[in-house]
Amino acid sequence: MSNKVEKATLAGGCFWCLEAAYLDVRGVSQVMSGFSGGTVPDPSYELVCSGQTGHAESVQLTFDPEVVSYHDLLLVFFLIHDPTTLNRQGGDVGTHYRSAIFYHSESQQQVATTMMKEMETEHLWPAPIVTELVPLDAFYPAEDYHQRYYERNSQQPYCTFVIAPKLVKLRKEALALLGSTSSSPSTP
Repeated sequence: MSNKVEKATLAGGCFWCLEAAYLDVRGVSQVMSGFSGGTVPDPSYELVCSGQTGHAESVQLTFDPEVVSYHDLLLVFFLIHDPTTLNRQGGDVGTHYRSAIFYHSESQQQVATTMMKEMETEHLWPAPIVTELVPLDAFYPAEDYHQRYYERNSQQPYCTFVIAPKLVKLRKEALALLGSTSSSPSTP
């Protein structure tokens, strides 16, 4: 890895799912689960889940753009969640589960805008993309027990039935982006 690092902040349902996927992406040196897009400083998980803060469960990635591009990080993002469902991902429902890209720079905004327009033109989904594209105002790390959740709890039912299939899909469709020490589950 080079000494150059950038950050990306994304929300696509439960942050445990995004975190588990990005921990295996080559060029990503850190993944932090947390909250973005709300109005209350440093909210707790319980307060965010109440829907009263406006935050989305999100992950903040630290990555080396010489190893993995922002575009490729967005490819993973759109691969592992449904950007067409408003305020939900599967059984996870609420504004805190919305799809959002919190851009850090004008360049990130341009990449995301172009990518979403291309996906809409190609009709990759049967419904329109509802992913928010907004500047990052603040990112608040979630409590410690949320960090590296899948890694520590892979046998829990949510991990087995929700996260593991997303990791299998990632391995099948984006293997070239994964590191050589990938801990994603193998295909059954």
